[in-house]
Amino acid sequence: MNNPRNPSMQKKNIQEGETSWMNHPNLAGIDMSKLALLNSLAGQGAGKTPNELLPFLMSAVSKGKTKGMQFTSQEIERIIQVLKVGKSPEEVQRMERIIQMMKLMG
Repeated sequence: MNNPRNPSMQKKNIQEGETSWMNHPNLAGIDMSKLALLNSLAGQGAGKTPNELLPFLMSAVSKGKTKGMQFTSQEIERIIQVLKVGKSPEEVQRMERIIQMMKLMG
């Protein structure tokens, strides 16, 4: 059972929650190295304000391209849909604004 006084169990549960989206059925077929990169970026971007997030994401896209890692438009759409699952309407609106800004800059 999950013991709230056991820090190692709490850490394990948090880590599983952070990567559980990677196992979503809609992401089947996307290369695991791409999903691992996204998971790493998600951790690095956590806590950033929207003003900080856009330059961060643009830099990440640039770094991914220099490493030869590119996402198809279908992969991007599938990933975005999975990331919206369970989010509040406000969070989804924020995501949509960031996506639109990135499209304008891309």
